[in-house]
Amino acid sequence: MNDNPMAAHKRPLRDYRARHFAWSCSEDGRVATITLNRPDKKNPLTFDSYAELRDLFRELPYASDVRAVVLTGAGGNFCSGGDVFEIIEPLTRMAAPELLAFTRMTGDLVKAMRRAPQPVVAAIDGVCAGAGAMIALASDLRLATPAAKTAFLFTRVGLAGADMGACGLLPRVIGLGRANELLMTGRSMRADEGLAWGFYNALHDADALPDKARELARELADGPWFAHTMTKTMVNQEWAMGIEEMIESEAQAQALCMLTGDFRRAFEAFAARRKPEFQGD
Repeated sequence: MNDNPMAAHKRPLRDYRARHFAWSCSEDGRVATITLNRPDKKNPLTFDSYAELRDLFRELPYASDVRAVVLTGAGGNFCSGGDVFEIIEPLTRMAAPELLAFTRMTGDLVKAMRRAPQPVVAAIDGVCAGAGAMIALASDLRLATPAAKTAFLFTRVGLAGADMGACGLLPRVIGLGRANELLMTGRSMRADEGLAWGFYNALHDADALPDKARELARELADGPWFAHTMTKTMVNQEWAMGIEEMIESEAQAQALCMLTGDFRRAFEAFAARRKPEFQGD
């Protein structure tokens, strides 16, 4: 008899076959890498890649193996946003219901990234613009190179800076005044600004960035999996809470973590002066 009947609702994603981007996993399946791979155009998104990314992140809560995700781009750039001819031009010919369906789909990608329990590490080099800047922002941690240029350039094409949650997410990361500047002017944020403002967690040379991102993802994947999931959940939920709700919610969350085997293993390892081996339960 299965001791955990809920395990039947999960499946490994290590062998997932992506159609509109590249997907790879570490040998144990714990660290997955999504690579936007249209380097000739600086890795723009299409209707199809938006939809597949949304669907994949919606599936990640049910993954039995993946514990951290690296999100990056091929060819020295992260993502140039929506493809001008495959997305922007068709949008100019759509009616309001179709346009709303599209903007809801793009927002659904951000929601799916935030709801996925796995920490998402964005590895950013070169161009990171428009929707590319938004999926970087929706990630949990961001590493970049000194050449990274991030631009929320929606106003440059006659649109509001309010896109895919930008007006809610960006001020929380870099502050209201800086967010207003970037969202209203559409200018590029330099890598050194992004680091100083807290948008980037660290800067690395381009040749070191992939390894640094995987190392960080591996550290998270091998850590207390349940506790990382709870941390991400609480970061999301507490945005809309008052101080009393925050403290009570965290009391309940921490009590649940204290029931895990990882909490016991951490104590036993400390007492024995050895490194804990977390198992995510």
